[in-house]
Amino acid sequence: MAEAHQAVAFQFTITPEGIDLQLSYQALNQIYLSGVRSWKKRVSRVRNSLIKGVYPASPSSWLFVAIGILATMYMQSDPSMGLITKIQQHLPLSTQGQTMVSALVFSTLLWLSLILALRFCLKLLLSYHQWMFEKHGRISNTTKVWVPLVRLLSSRKPLLYSYQSSLPHLPVPAIQDTVSRYLESVRPLLTDLEFKRMTDLANEFESNLGNRLQRYLKLKALWATNYVSDWWEEYVYLRSRGPIMVNSNYYGMDFLYVTPTSVQAARAGNTITALLLYRRKSRVPGTVIPLCAAQCERMFNTTRTPGVETDVLQHWLDSEFVAVYHRGRYFRLWVYRAGRLLSPREIEYQIQRILDDPSPALPGEEKLGALTAGDRIPWAQMRKQYFSSGVNKRSLDAIERAAFFVTLDDEEQGMRGDDPEGNLDSYAKSLLHGKCYDRWFDKSFSVVIYKNGKSGLNAEHSWADAPTVAHLWEYTLATDAFQLGYTEDGHCKGEVEPSLPQPQRLVWNIPVQAQVSSSLAVAQALADDVDCHVFPFREFGKGRIKKCRISPDAFIQISLQLAYYRDRSGFCLTYEASMTRLFREGRTETVRSCSNESCAFIKALESGETEEECRRLFQLASEKHQNLYRMAMTGAGIDRHLFCLYVVSKYLGVESPFLKEVLSEPWRLSTSQTPVQQMNLFDLKNHPDFISLGGGFGPVADDGYGVSYIIVGEDMVNFHVSSKYSCSQTVSNVSVSWIVAVCCLLQYSSVHRIGLLNGTVSICQLTF
Repeated sequence: MAEAHQAVAFQFTITPEGIDLQLSYQALNQIYLSGVRSWKKRVSRVRNSLIKGVYPASPSSWLFVAIGILATMYMQSDPSMGLITKIQQHLPLSTQGQTMVSALVFSTLLWLSLILALRFCLKLLLSYHQWMFEKHGRISNTTKVWVPLVRLLSSRKPLLYSYQSSLPHLPVPAIQDTVSRYLESVRPLLTDLEFKRMTDLANEFESNLGNRLQRYLKLKALWATNYVSDWWEEYVYLRSRGPIMVNSNYYGMDFLYVTPTSVQAARAGNTITALLLYRRKSRVPGTVIPLCAAQCERMFNTTRTPGVETDVLQHWLDSEFVAVYHRGRYFRLWVYRAGRLLSPREIEYQIQRILDDPSPALPGEEKLGALTAGDRIPWAQMRKQYFSSGVNKRSLDAIERAAFFVTLDDEEQGMRGDDPEGNLDSYAKSLLHGKCYDRWFDKSFSVVIYKNGKSGLNAEHSWADAPTVAHLWEYTLATDAFQLGYTEDGHCKGEVEPSLPQPQRLVWNIPVQAQVSSSLAVAQALADDVDCHVFPFREFGKGRIKKCRISPDAFIQISLQLAYYRDRSGFCLTYEASMTRLFREGRTETVRSCSNESCAFIKALESGETEEECRRLFQLASEKHQNLYRMAMTGAGIDRHLFCLYVVSKYLGVESPFLKEVLSEPWRLSTSQTPVQQMNLFDLKNHPDFISLGGGFGPVADDGYGVSYIIVGEDMVNFHVSSKYSCSQTVSNVSVSWIVAVCCLLQYSSVHRIGLLNGTVSICQLTF
C-alpha cells in the first residue's frame, strides 16, 4: 500500500472533528514543476513564432517605427499623408487618445508593410540560382551584387523556420523542355528503332494531352506551396502497400574505428541525451544559402500509422518519453522529471534497470514489431481490430507518441574480430532490418544500441529525406563523443537522483499471434534476400580528385557507370538523388547520371581510343553531370514533373502511353551521396579515427543495385552496396571491375603531374 499512497497528491477522510486533509507536498511539487515547464514551452513557442513570423525584421523594430512616427507628428508633420486623421475619425476616444492610438495603428500597418516588402525582396533574391552554374573563379557581376544583398537582408541570426515564408516556390518546367531532356537522357539506353518510337510517343504527348495536364499542374502550383511534395509523399511513400522495411527505410552507422564506450547503457544514455538536445535546438547553423526546414518539423514525436488504402503520418507537438525495446519487452522511459531533462547518467541508470529486468516477454509480445515490417494492409486491419481500445491501445499509444524508439540489441556489431569486412556487412544488414521484429519501422527513426556499445539508426522515409536525418545523426555522434563524454570506466557523467521511478513496462493482450507470424514470414523472406556490402575506401578521397579539377560526385558517378558497363556489358537507367530544398517544402529530384557524355567516354575507353581523346571525353562527362545536378537542384529536373503529370492524368481518368512507359522504367542503379554537413563538429586532423561510416538502403529494382556513398574528409570514401541474392546477375561483392574503373578514371584525368597514374590504386572489393 505504500506505493499507492505515494501515487496520489492528496487524500482525505471524514472524522468526528471534520475533514482531515493530508497533502503530499512532494507530489504537488512535481505537478507544479511539470506545469511550469509546460507553460515555459508554450511561451517559448509563441515567442519563436513571433520572431520567425516577422523575419527578416525583428519584433523590436516595431518600436523604432512607432517612435519615428510619433516623433514626426510631434514636429507637426504627417508622414501618413492623411491616413492617421482618417483613423482618428473612427476612434471613440479623447483627442489626445485618438492621436496616440491612431499613430500606433498606422505604425503597425507601416511596419507590417515593410516586413512584407523585405520578405518579397528576399524571395526574389533567393529565386536567383544562376550562381550555381558559374565556374569557380569566374563570378558574374550579377552574382557579385546578389551575394551582399542576400547577406544584408538575412543578417539577423535566423531561427530554424525563419526563412520558410521567404523561400521561392518550386517552378513548373515547360513541358517541351522536360520532354526534350527526357529524350536526351534515354538516348544511350535505346536502339535507333526504340528511340524513334519513344520520340513519336513523346511528340504526340507534348502536342496533345501534355498541354492539358500542364494547365492543371500550373493551377496547382499557383495554389499549393509546392506542386510536387504532397503527391510525392502520398503516392510514392504512404500509398505503398508492401513492406517499408528494406524497400523504403534506410540506415545510418556509427563511427568506423571508434566506439566511445563499451557499456551499452552508457552509450544509450549519451545518445538519447544528444538526440533530445538536438530537439531543443531552435537555430540553424550558418549557411550562405538558406534551405527549407519543413522536414525538421516531423523529426520527433512522429509515427507512420497504417491504413488499408494509404498510411497517415501522425505528429504530436511534444513527448517527454521514449519507447524502449529489450529482449522482447517494451518500456516507456520518461526522460524528463520535474520539468528538467534527465542527465546522461540518470538515463544510463534507467536503461540499466531495463537491461537488468528479468521479467519475460508476454505471449506474442516479443515479435509484435514484425507487424510494422510486413505488408501494410494486414497491419492496418490488425491495428483497427485489436489495438483501438483497452490495454493494447494504451501501450501502442506509448510507442507511437514517443519522441523516438530505442532498441537495446543483444548482439555485438561493428568492424571487429578476424573478419572485419564481413562484420561490417552484418552490421549494415542488422541496421537495415535487424531480426525483423526488434525495430519499430513505423517510427520516424529508431535508435539501435548494441551490446558492445556500437550504435546506429533506422529511419522511416516518408516524413523526410536522408540529409535531414544525417544532420541529426552527425550532431548526435559529435555531441556524444566530444561534448557529453564518459568517465574513465566508460559510464556517463553526472549524478543520479535516487528517487527516479522505474521505467514503465508496457502491457499487451495479443490475440493476433498468427498474423504476427505471417508478417514476420514476409519480412524475413525480404531480409534474407538482401545482400549488403560496406567498404571503406582509403586509397584516396576528394583531396586528390579535386586536384584533378573534377567534381568528386561526378568522379564517383562515372566510376559507377563504368563498373556497371563492365559487369553487364551495357548501360542502365541510373538514379541519383539531389535535393530541392532551395524551394519551400522541397524534397528531392532525380539526376539521370547515365548521360550521352558519360556513355561516350566509357565506350571510347573500352574501345581503346587515345589517351588524349579519353581525357577530353571524361572532362565533358564530368561537366555534364555537374550541370545535370545543378538543374535538378534548381527545379529544372525531369522526373518529378513527369510524375506529377502522370498523377493529373490519373485524376482526369485519361491514359497516356508515353507517361505510362516513362513511369514503368526500372532504376537498376539507384545511387545517393550522404552529405557531410557539419564538418565543424568533427576535428579529423586531431581525431582522425572519428570517421563516420554514413549509411545505406536496399536495392530499388529486383535485378539492380542500391549504392550509397559518403565522402569523408580528404582521403576516404565509404561505400554501401546492396542487391538481392535472388538475382543471379547481381552480387554486391565479387568482381574486380571497380579496381580497373577507378584506375582508368585517374589515368584519364589529365593530371599526370601530380602522380595519380598509379596502377596499384584500387577500389578492391567495392564491386558489382
